[in-house]
Amino acid sequence: MAVLDGASQPDPSPRNGGWLADQLGRELMRRLDSAPDAELTGVLENAIRRVADEDQLQPGDSPSTTVALVRWDAEVVDVLVLCDSPVVALTRDGSIRQVRDDRLADATRGLERPAGPLTDDLDAWRRFVAEQAQSRNQPGGYWVAEAVPEAAREAKTARWPVDDLAVVLAMTDGVSIGVDRYGVPPDWPTAIKLATESPTHLIDTIHTAEANDANCHRWPRSKRHDDKALAVLWFDQSFTC
Repeated sequence: MAVLDGASQPDPSPRNGGWLADQLGRELMRRLDSAPDAELTGVLENAIRRVADEDQLQPGDSPSTTVALVRWDAEVVDVLVLCDSPVVALTRDGSIRQVRDDRLADATRGLERPAGPLTDDLDAWRRFVAEQAQSRNQPGGYWVAEAVPEAAREAKTARWPVDDLAVVLAMTDGVSIGVDRYGVPPDWPTAIKLATESPTHLIDTIHTAEANDANCHRWPRSKRHDDKALAVLWFDQSFTC
């Protein structure tokens, strides 16, 4: 299972973040199907290389996308996260496990932002993207799927016994921001409970919080409403959140 989130760009292009997420996602699924036991970091590295070579993508001048991969068999669950699309698990004993990569937030924390959403000010958005790109796929910066296959080696990974797990969520940052920044829902157990009742319920809860801060003053952010994708994986159907 893969969740990818292409980065938004201020200037329209047929080869945008969504395009790369689609291309890379298809290549990842092809490789995972053909080599189900392959190490995830290597799968991602080779998939990035194939897409970059086929489409002649150039480092630093290409769209980018986050990647979250979850693969399981009868015994273990393997997780890979590159950039800010986290994976959060609820174990059968009620504890929370997370695989996340927060280096993008760390790298951009000091960059200048306008008072409202960046999408309302194209010039400010262009400046922000240009400044952000200076630390993309660089030591001390952040790592993301783009045209640098070696970025995959910087991904965060984990392996969990299947028997430990009740529910696993893989999501874009448009979903995780609800708990991480808004406090809506207030914590991950509550978020997972909402997601298991209805993934749409969790997404709508976060979307409503953003709608109530339409000027982005309470929670400064690039867009009023970020893209929201969520996958819910049950490993214990009898478990009650």
